[in-house]
Amino acid sequence: MLVFLIALAAAATFVVAYRVYGSWIANKVFAVDAKAPVPSESLRDDVDYVPTAAPVIFGHHFTSIAGTGPIVGPAIGIFWGWAPALLWVIFGSIFIGAVHDFGSLMVSLRNRGQTVGELSGRLLNPRVRMLFLVVLFVALTIVLAIFGLVIAAVFKQYPAAILPCLLQIPIAVLIGLLIHRKQGKLLLPSLLALGLMYVAVLAGNSGWLGELNAALAALPIATWVVILLIYSYVASVLPVWVLLQPRDYINSLQLLSALGLVVLGLVGAAFLGGAPDPQGLRPPLELAAPAWNPNPAGAPAMFPFLFVTIACGAISGFHCLVSSGTSSKQLQSECDAKMIGYGSMLTEGFLAVLVILAIAAGLGLGVKTEAGQLFGEAAWLSRYGGAWGDLGLGAKVAAFVDGAANLLAAIGIPRGASIALMGVLVASFAGTTLDSACRLQRYIVQELAGLPRAPALRSLSAPLRNKHGATLFAVLLALIIAMLPPAGQAFDWQSAGKGGLLLWPLFGATNQLLGGLAFLVITFYLWRRGKPVLFVMIPMLLMLCIPFWAMFQQVFVGEHSWVAQKNGLLAALGSLSLLLELWMVVEAMLLLPRSRGVLEPDAVEAL
Repeated sequence: MLVFLIALAAAATFVVAYRVYGSWIANKVFAVDAKAPVPSESLRDDVDYVPTAAPVIFGHHFTSIAGTGPIVGPAIGIFWGWAPALLWVIFGSIFIGAVHDFGSLMVSLRNRGQTVGELSGRLLNPRVRMLFLVVLFVALTIVLAIFGLVIAAVFKQYPAAILPCLLQIPIAVLIGLLIHRKQGKLLLPSLLALGLMYVAVLAGNSGWLGELNAALAALPIATWVVILLIYSYVASVLPVWVLLQPRDYINSLQLLSALGLVVLGLVGAAFLGGAPDPQGLRPPLELAAPAWNPNPAGAPAMFPFLFVTIACGAISGFHCLVSSGTSSKQLQSECDAKMIGYGSMLTEGFLAVLVILAIAAGLGLGVKTEAGQLFGEAAWLSRYGGAWGDLGLGAKVAAFVDGAANLLAAIGIPRGASIALMGVLVASFAGTTLDSACRLQRYIVQELAGLPRAPALRSLSAPLRNKHGATLFAVLLALIIAMLPPAGQAFDWQSAGKGGLLLWPLFGATNQLLGGLAFLVITFYLWRRGKPVLFVMIPMLLMLCIPFWAMFQQVFVGEHSWVAQKNGLLAALGSLSLLLELWMVVEAMLLLPRSRGVLEPDAVEAL
């Protein structure tokens, strides 16, 4: 019953926060106005700037920000105990993550849909803009280089997820064309598409569909990486209404319905127990994981690393790119911003809560091992009894999938279908993040190519200011990095596609640093307009100091640091990130005292 009460308390807390704190920020601080002009109308081009209904944008925004982060992050962070992980997710979402996402969205919405990187040039100064864009470029390059591997790994682990994910693409294009030309409603065709996906999930483990899924799962990871990056290129250059919007909307329906099933499973398991054994006995739903485990074997210190390990679900700097890069260009009213910015982040926070409970309690309902079926703490320890570094990507995903499947089995859903359904959830989240990240990287490359420079250099960078040239550059760079062989190994197509892992250790702290820098932009926006800033300055300081501390330790402190391990690539890039952050913070502190109540040059509005 405790597990159910935790989930209920978390949901109630998020609802109250949305109605009270979210409303205060929307109405009292930003003063959202239904009649205010929005970029989707004033700059409409039916490619990137397209006025769109709030439910569709919610689907795009939620699926893009979530990715695999709120699954993988909690699956690692729970090593320190379910209590600190849960507290960070709940209060981080409410007071830091949702404020970050909503603030980034509103600031971009009132500045012609510009990204936070571009806005930093006017709100602070051009040097900060250049530095910010470089950090954004590095972070998105890592995402593009690694997420093809993530999706391919999920496909190999859960073959039944492949066809439902692939089926989304042609269906989304058909729906997008139909709705755009006929000006029809999106809900009914999307529900039909959702039904087809569930049929594919249920049929994907048997017959010719099962054989096709198995054949696709056998493709080398490198082949999948190439296919997925080609898809990302196409999705990035097409108008958003053709593929991005309808696919993300279909995805959101599928993902939210899957989460709804997990909630029903949790309720059923809480009151009835897990799936019955041959004798009809049901194991009780209890927290099998430790509540507090500050020193797990081989793990770094909980503080600061818990706060960069669990990012999505609490606060993630990547979200500022989605808020200011795509969503702000599609909102048809400022009044939709609270639901999209603040509400999507709280929804993701609740997803992270469910992940924590599925792993902490769901695994205890039964895990099959060579020694037989294990339950309770023994089941938990069969997955988490080793050292910190023993849990690879597949094991992290499997911990959630198996725990959630146990919850679904408690309400009578066959285990095979439950596992396939959760596999589709993970792969779909990762896929929407990949195509959104590619479109965002295109914007960043175009902004970098448009920076003032000598005429000769400006002519050389001209192809990168074109959407096709910028997207091609982003995709090829990610592909080159992805195809790099692991250290000390020769290139082999069968084992290629994992090069993104070379840079992945940078992403946790770099991603959270982006959150701190986005808060810096939001703070200066409000500071220049005489608005309250304390509610963003405190999260800003936290998200500038904690990632800096984590990165500094990774680079310099201890025998496992990158310097001690003589990992020159990570040590150099990590040191560069630290220097860029210090530079930007110094620039901001010098400007802060003389910018209170002083609008930035070329201010679009005065709030």
